[in-house]
Amino acid sequence: MIFSDCGLVIDPSAEELAAIAAQAAGSWSALTGREAKVAMLSFSTKGSARHERVDKTTEALAILRAAHPELDADGEFQFDAAFVPEIGAKKAPGSTSAGQANVMIFPNLDAGNIGYKIAQRVGGAKAIGPVLQGLARPANDLSRGCVAEDIVDIIAVTAAQAIALDG
Repeated sequence: MIFSDCGLVIDPSAEELAAIAAQAAGSWSALTGREAKVAMLSFSTKGSARHERVDKTTEALAILRAAHPELDADGEFQFDAAFVPEIGAKKAPGSTSAGQANVMIFPNLDAGNIGYKIAQRVGGAKAIGPVLQGLARPANDLSRGCVAEDIVDIIAVTAAQAIALDG
């Protein structure tokens, strides 16, 4: 699963959020060889709340769909609707990414950074990165708290990015 953006863009605009989503979907496909299912995350699912922050997420989705109609992307979703099949089916019937998303696009750096650290520390997920996107050549980063295994993992991701770029 890819969580984005968790390391760089503090409060992306709708346009930046759409670009982040497109890059993250491309990274997912390049790294796994599988189709990306993108969830634009929010505190609202399909209009359950009204707020300018929800509007930014829905605007980003519209921009993403216009620029990349081939992507399986949907939202706005609360995380449970994006991740849990039964909840996704209930909250967003007919969506092909609800409950099945593998690329989670957070609306800002606060949410993304908190989300990935909870997944890592409470959920036991392996966190690799930050993986930088949108650059001409692969370049990645490591947390100050990294261990040797983290270095090996990010080297493997960087090598896979280079192969995909030159492939």
